[in-house]
Amino acid sequence: MSGHVLRLSVKPRTPGEHGLPKQAVSELRVTRAGATGDHNNYRTRTLGGDPDQAILLLTDEALRSLDAEGWPVRPGDLGENITLGGVPEADLRPGVRLALGEVLLEVTHRCDPCTELYSLPSIGAARGPEFLRVAVDRRGWYARVLAEGVIRPDTPVRLLQPSGAGAG
Repeated sequence: MSGHVLRLSVKPRTPGEHGLPKQAVSELRVTRAGATGDHNNYRTRTLGGDPDQAILLLTDEALRSLDAEGWPVRPGDLGENITLGGVPEADLRPGVRLALGEVLLEVTHRCDPCTELYSLPSIGAARGPEFLRVAVDRRGWYARVLAEGVIRPDTPVRLLQPSGAGAG
């Protein structure tokens, strides 16, 4: 299975601002600590920089399904660092590895929706609780970084079987 990078997004730490939406960048330096120039307050303060949550991935399929249901979210809105095109949501699960050029990521677990999403203009506090319910299993996937490097939009994405998995 292969796809491509649709968009790369970061949000630097900006006092008084929410961490969403993330803004598009023309390239993303990925290190074991995460995306250079991106600040995730929850990961930094609460989780101590957990390497299993270094990068947040989201498929264009998840965004399209939310949009079709009346939730006009766009790439970067849900906090993802990398928006993937042509990668089926069903192909992502813990242990799957993704090769994005020189960068190698391993999916660790789903990202749970949180109240930070209320800050999005298309959601707001009034619709926030409903959006959190519909965004379950569609907020994206966290990944750890196995090989560092630089990614640009249109970088090819190859999904690799988890080590020890058969070709089922």
